[in-house]
Amino acid sequence: MTRFKDTLSENARVFEARLCVQWADVDIAGIMYFPTYWRFAEYAEMEMFRELGFPYDRVFDELDFWLPRVRAEAEYHAPALMGDWLRMRTHLEKVGGSSVRWKTVIFNERTQQATAVMSLTVACMDRETKKSRLLPQLLRQALLRASSY
Repeated sequence: MTRFKDTLSENARVFEARLCVQWADVDIAGIMYFPTYWRFAEYAEMEMFRELGFPYDRVFDELDFWLPRVRAEAEYHAPALMGDWLRMRTHLEKVGGSSVRWKTVIFNERTQQATAVMSLTVACMDRETKKSRLLPQLLRQALLRASSY
């Protein structure tokens, strides 16, 4: 496992979420199974959008778009065990005209270590035509205000 190096800028807005590792999240050794980190990162994503005023239970219908994943990267640094509370810290890295990239660092509250770093890029897509489109202006403005660059 590689050692975590924090590259977060001082002025970055960080969105936090928290989940506990459950029985269904671990493998036979009792260690959090690597794809499960993506579920935790998606929970952090939903919380970030909710905090920005665009909850996922409404935003796609209201603004008539989708955000499919176009790039996903993960680095795993330390194991998490069943019962560990993980804190996800998400920050925006880039807001383009039709795409957004953010990073979620997952910290283990028990060990005080970063367990994983998940980077995700999404592209805005029209729901009807399934073609690329610009981000809805209200959403893009909110993302730009919250971005770290």
